[in-house]
Amino acid sequence: MRAIGYKTPQAIEHPEALVDAELPKPEAQGRDLLVEIRAVAVNPIDTKVRRRGGAPDGGWRVLGWDAAGVVAGIGPQVTGFAVGDEVFYAGALERQGTNAEFHLVDERIVGRKPRSIGWAEAAALPLTAITAWEGMFDRLDVRRPVPGVAPMILIIGGAGGVASIAVQLAKKLTDLTVIGTASRPETAKWVKSLGADHVVDHAKPLAEEVAKLGLGAPGFVYSTTRTDLHLAAIGDLIAPQGRFVLIDDPGPLDVSLFKRKSVSTHWELMFTRSMFGTADMAEQGVLLNEVARLVDDGEIRTTMGEHYGVINAENLRRAHAMVESGKAVGKIVLEGFEG
Repeated sequence: MRAIGYKTPQAIEHPEALVDAELPKPEAQGRDLLVEIRAVAVNPIDTKVRRRGGAPDGGWRVLGWDAAGVVAGIGPQVTGFAVGDEVFYAGALERQGTNAEFHLVDERIVGRKPRSIGWAEAAALPLTAITAWEGMFDRLDVRRPVPGVAPMILIIGGAGGVASIAVQLAKKLTDLTVIGTASRPETAKWVKSLGADHVVDHAKPLAEEVAKLGLGAPGFVYSTTRTDLHLAAIGDLIAPQGRFVLIDDPGPLDVSLFKRKSVSTHWELMFTRSMFGTADMAEQGVLLNEVARLVDDGEIRTTMGEHYGVINAENLRRAHAMVESGKAVGKIVLEGFEG
């Protein structure tokens, strides 16, 4: 089968950072689905792994987690899917990725593709939707109010993939006032179009920008990017007994500044359930089915930003470079294989 992979970590400018390869077609075992890939999306995790992790034993490392496709085979223990089902999912961190014609994934973390959108639009959703949902409802527990605080959430990096879903979920599924952040006119417009009640500039002093709104202190803060730069401001602006979640990799954080306010701090990684085979691993499949329903009911929309063409090494290198630039708006997707 056709696939795109690499052998050793390289900068994206290197010609062997991502290359076209021919690999054996995998076979479904246990609870695995064999999915014929129709579209994929590129996430920051793709670029991080490419820079840091090589292929085992001189083989190929295939990246990619977001995918939409058709079930082409099932393992003997599969109970929830059949050949021909249309699915979307975000895969597992420790397995080969979705940048290939066929891919294996545990059925418990798979959802049924939204009927109302195409392959590319569906592929843009899973990883960011799971991350946004778990961060908001499982970690921040936003349905449990912060005592004495107006229902309000600040979502930092509002034009990114995760924040683009988080803004929509907060508006459609909660009574929270949503403050998004953006530093460019085009990203501010994007965040506003997703339903944010207010947009502030995170390139300016963030605590001051939030205070200017005159809404009081938010009880919830969801940081998706550059947490290290914003941490002190978050400590200033968050309400006492507030809850804070982050998803990026800022290095060591001094959260002692949260002590006087008793702010709880949470890290969200959507791969935790699949990585450790947690007892509630199947909740991700349930979650994705709910996301599909919300899409089909017109409650939320895909966060696809740009379509980079067919799935090949050249287009994936371009996509990785754009994600690494920090200038992507929404998700970058690729669809189909040549020939």
